[in-house]
Amino acid sequence: MTIRAVVKGVGHYLPERVVPNCEFEKTLDTSDEWIRSRSGIERRHFAAPDQTTSDLATRAAEKALESAGLTGADMDAIILATSTADFTFPSAATMVQNAIGMTSGFAFDVQAVCAGFVYALSNANALIVSGQARRVLVIGAETFSRLMDWTDRSTCVLFGDGAGAVVLEAEIGGGTSTDRGILSTDLHSDGRYRDLLYVDGGVSTGTTGVLRMHGKEVFRHAVEKLAETAHAALDKAGLTSDDVDWIVPHQANLRIITATAQRMKVPMERVVVTVQDHGNTSAASIPLALSIGVRRGQIGKGDLIVTEAIGGGLAWGSVVLRW
Repeated sequence: MTIRAVVKGVGHYLPERVVPNCEFEKTLDTSDEWIRSRSGIERRHFAAPDQTTSDLATRAAEKALESAGLTGADMDAIILATSTADFTFPSAATMVQNAIGMTSGFAFDVQAVCAGFVYALSNANALIVSGQARRVLVIGAETFSRLMDWTDRSTCVLFGDGAGAVVLEAEIGGGTSTDRGILSTDLHSDGRYRDLLYVDGGVSTGTTGVLRMHGKEVFRHAVEKLAETAHAALDKAGLTSDDVDWIVPHQANLRIITATAQRMKVPMERVVVTVQDHGNTSAASIPLALSIGVRRGQIGKGDLIVTEAIGGGLAWGSVVLRW
């Protein structure tokens, strides 16, 4: 018998303000066609001035808890993946903990940029499998609109704000790939590539900074590394691409998503794509896509899912789970 971390609920939240591509035409040398052709993005959501990352995370958490039929008091732990926490400290996770009425257990943030949710899932799985927690709320939430250089047309049109969450609970499985829950994880990082994608601010500069990216190099690494980590996670679970019902990738760029699916030999009909509506929401993009995939009726109980993501660091990884 094997302990598995099984998804019991999922939810997401998007800020009210929708920003279509044409809005950037007013201030940048760009167009809707240019943005769509290079990224697949048509629109994104921006947080209101008074909305924080923990606000978005709380709304997504509440929906995931409702989906699971549970409350904050039922949770043993919260792991919040974000690069845009409200403050340097305390963690945004503790703010969510307070907002949902969870007065025991523990909460902490994970920072692996766009790969953050995959890292958070892996940590949650380890807590559950080791017996340190029975129920874990895993959230990805970002307000990346606050890290943009609004004069850089190559980056500021790509990102959006949002949050997604899942509730994981320990269940006993048979120890085979037919079990529900997380079946395998695969994580990597390589600090040699720090300068390909970073924010030029922080404690060392005394500024928030803005996002800087070498797009062509990030694209090259993304396609190669995402396919490799997905295959590695499938191998660990004793599965192959033929067993996959859905790839739910980090929603960074439609060209990256398509190229990765091709390398994995999975047709696009089996890939959940939301990038056109949300842009790149960094650590929030996978849980957002999971929630919307369920809402659309794409993802159902028993489906085998591969999630994969890459972000600044470079940090990347994947998770194989059965819904």
